[in-house]
Amino acid sequence: MWALMSLLLTSVAQAAIPNAMLRGMHSLPKISVPERSRTSLNGTALPPITTVYHFDQLIDHNNAELGTFQQRYWMNWEFYEPGGPIVLMTPGEGNADGFEAYTTNETVSGLIAQQQNGAAIIIEHRFFGYSNPYDNLTSQSLALLTIQQAIDDLVYFATTADLPMPGGDAVKPGQAPWILIGGSYSGALTSWTMVNKPGIFWAGYASSGVVEAITDYYDYFTPIREFMPQNCSSDVEAVISYLDDMYAVGDTAGIQTLKETFGLGDIVHVGDFAAALQSNLFDWQSLQPDVGPGAMFFQFCDALEVKDGVSAGPQGWGLDNAIYSWGNFWNTTYYDYVCGDEGAETCLGTYNTSQPYWTNVTVNNSNRSWFWMVCNQVGWYQIGPPECEPAIVSRILELSYSQRQCVNMFPQAFSYPPQPTTAETNAMYGGWDVDIPRLFFANGLRDPWREATVSAYGLNKPNIPSRPIYEGDGFHCTDLVVRNGIVDATVAAVQEAGLMYMKEWLAEWKPSA
Repeated sequence: MWALMSLLLTSVAQAAIPNAMLRGMHSLPKISVPERSRTSLNGTALPPITTVYHFDQLIDHNNAELGTFQQRYWMNWEFYEPGGPIVLMTPGEGNADGFEAYTTNETVSGLIAQQQNGAAIIIEHRFFGYSNPYDNLTSQSLALLTIQQAIDDLVYFATTADLPMPGGDAVKPGQAPWILIGGSYSGALTSWTMVNKPGIFWAGYASSGVVEAITDYYDYFTPIREFMPQNCSSDVEAVISYLDDMYAVGDTAGIQTLKETFGLGDIVHVGDFAAALQSNLFDWQSLQPDVGPGAMFFQFCDALEVKDGVSAGPQGWGLDNAIYSWGNFWNTTYYDYVCGDEGAETCLGTYNTSQPYWTNVTVNNSNRSWFWMVCNQVGWYQIGPPECEPAIVSRILELSYSQRQCVNMFPQAFSYPPQPTTAETNAMYGGWDVDIPRLFFANGLRDPWREATVSAYGLNKPNIPSRPIYEGDGFHCTDLVVRNGIVDATVAAVQEAGLMYMKEWLAEWKPSA
């Protein structure tokens, strides 16, 4: 089953995002697939998988009189036979260009289509990329960017779209089984949709689905601390403790000296400096099982822990060396990676609200659109941990640091830092309490988003046949990419289980229309 596929895994580049809060943004692994001609099972030549189709989506599902907008989607029906399922996926919070491979058998969504003789679709999320109800991303326009509107988009597409393949006008739910699949936020959206609109999608597959909205999501860093090299975590903790201790006693001179050691002396506010140090840890999210020692996260740990070819023991080399080595890594490698030619305050500061970063309201600005959802409904602020827990990020980073930036970005909407409605989100869409049949959860032990999934530590949610939960040793959305199963047998086991359940559940489907 797992024949080696020739694809190139490319991590989502986050280095160009100056705001550390968004460098920990959810993201699916992008893969590139060499373009080739494709034919249907009867030998008919098919359009390239990069062909863009458009669907007339409702601007507001609560007010159809507002009209429609053009929602982009991509489709591949090379394995389709009449009666097969329609596999629908959105990449979620980003421009969908470049995710066309998720319609192919290089990915789990495409494998499901191949196994079940189905068709695979990628649809762009409203207010991301070029699927926009309005031609701007002002607060007024973004009022229609909600979880419910996104759910209703998926349902309206499934129930009304006439697909471009032969017979594509007769595959609505009831005429054909639909499978909803997603990863990360879109994995949560899969779960939330099946809870909120049962009966539309026959089955679902949620990879790294962050089903629980959490305001103070300090546990983002827990799997990182658990699974990063222990010597590296020891030295990072030492530097962070040193910074926090100076902050606690008001040692501004000592903090300035530390900033200058990192080449960040021009950063005005200590919170922005603490957030800059977070950046090295966010690189963990781009790791996958086939990533080698050249990955930026491992470069960072090697810079701290390898001296003259010798690696430090579990306790690291100690504070003095950690400060020097971490600072040197920023000066020689990391600053250019993150900021390029920009000055430190321009690149990493979050207080100058006149910068285009805060004021740009043009479309195809995923950071701004995602910020809106974070500030309003889901939270997931990646802050420092409570005093009772080890800290690889500074406790200077409190909720107020992140929530203040919502006012920066959306002053017309917020006159003071807003509290996201996480309790309401979880109550409405199930959160960790999701209990919907034919929904497969796939998670990764080393995923920084693990603690917002149904595999969160201590949750102990049972794995039952009607709602299976499988966890491999992978990272974020690792199981979605076929090649990762070739590299890691635990990931392959998750993928195989997902395919098995899809086959069983689809065998139970009966047409109702």
